[in-house]
Amino acid sequence: MVEAKVQPKKKADGFDSRIGFILACVGSAVGMGNLWRFPVLVSAWGGMTFLIPYFIFVIIVARLGVTEEIALGRSTGKGPIGAFGKATEHAGKGAKLGENIGIIPCIGSLALAIGYSCVVGWIFKYVYLAFTGQLFAMGTDMEQIGGMFGGTASAFGNNLWIVIALTVNFAIMALGVAGGIEKANKIMMPLLFIMLIGLAVYVGVQPGASDGFRYIFTVNPAGLMDPKLWIFAFGQAFFSLSIAGNGTVIYGSYLGKHEDVPASAINIGIFDTMAALLAAFLIIPAMATCGEELSAGGPGLMFIYLLNVMNRMPGGMIVGIVFYVCVMFAGLSSLVNLYEAPVATLQQQFGMKRLTAVGTIAAVGIGVSIMIQGIVSEWMDAVSIYICPLGALLAGVMFFWVFGKKYALEAANEGAKKPLGDTWYIAGKYLLCGLALTALVAGAILGGIG
Repeated sequence: MVEAKVQPKKKADGFDSRIGFILACVGSAVGMGNLWRFPVLVSAWGGMTFLIPYFIFVIIVARLGVTEEIALGRSTGKGPIGAFGKATEHAGKGAKLGENIGIIPCIGSLALAIGYSCVVGWIFKYVYLAFTGQLFAMGTDMEQIGGMFGGTASAFGNNLWIVIALTVNFAIMALGVAGGIEKANKIMMPLLFIMLIGLAVYVGVQPGASDGFRYIFTVNPAGLMDPKLWIFAFGQAFFSLSIAGNGTVIYGSYLGKHEDVPASAINIGIFDTMAALLAAFLIIPAMATCGEELSAGGPGLMFIYLLNVMNRMPGGMIVGIVFYVCVMFAGLSSLVNLYEAPVATLQQQFGMKRLTAVGTIAAVGIGVSIMIQGIVSEWMDAVSIYICPLGALLAGVMFFWVFGKKYALEAANEGAKKPLGDTWYIAGKYLLCGLALTALVAGAILGGIG
């Protein structure tokens, strides 16, 4: 009699280490908001005057929101569609209701990824131009510098570099979670921090840079009384930590049951804040070396004004190369996370193999991002103002309200060295969900807060 051999069950793809998971989540969080928005807010709202409320909100959002979204993904083993479905099924309402609601953050992730693809395409082009010396050759000719970016950001103005950027992005994703996403972030994130520190130190010793540092550490007590300061500090913390009911939930679904979720969430908040501060310590003093005020952020800061400043510095070509490589790592690590939610959805909900799912989303991402280049700013505003905070609100409601107290505490505390208690649950149920609703309403009224 021949006994049938039992084939060992194939290990599900996921993160191989806690540090790999944390670095991937940091990569997701560290993006353009840290580099082209955070320094401007610090400058506009009075240095430490802005940082005080920002630090407060980072602690709140990391402790409540990041913990909640990781725990939601890990406990269900699913992305937003599957996780929301399990929540409504748990509440006796049937999985279909939650699955339909979960489509919202998935669409938000894909839409944001498509818009972000245009930005990452710009970055890849500027990395090439930096290495070839073409950026440095423009010197301080603002007409030429502005014209270069204007042409790049125009309708169908950067097709080739979008394709190149997304080819790199989807090649990483095709290698899987451990083999692609985790390994890529283990390389990119340490290099990003090392290069940012190096740039900040180099800029810091340039004549005039001390004025920028002095401004960063200035506190205006009267400014702390301005409600708008607190709204924008909250918005920056909220969006910087990638609370949107999609990417963090997905990464959480790949995390082992033995990992400490609350501690991981705090570490993510710390590293994201460090990256933002390094960007401020680099950009604000850099502008000060030329006697310039940091009055405008966004793409104009990244691709026009900072380029003009770097080209004036000693060793400006090297500074430009290192800077745009930093920006590339920040953009690419975030883009991978944004596309992972729709890729994982095709795998989990439709049973697609990894390569098929990646190929399907790649075709959509490349095609649509090329088409929307002329309206990418409006596209990104619509998604970030409405869909992202709505996704965060829905995830919070599902975890704290629909799953309920017993499930939420068990999910968050599994593997935790210092378990969370009733206070955390109550704060998540009311404070976090209230903040997510505030982000949605305030963003709609003010035209965006993060």
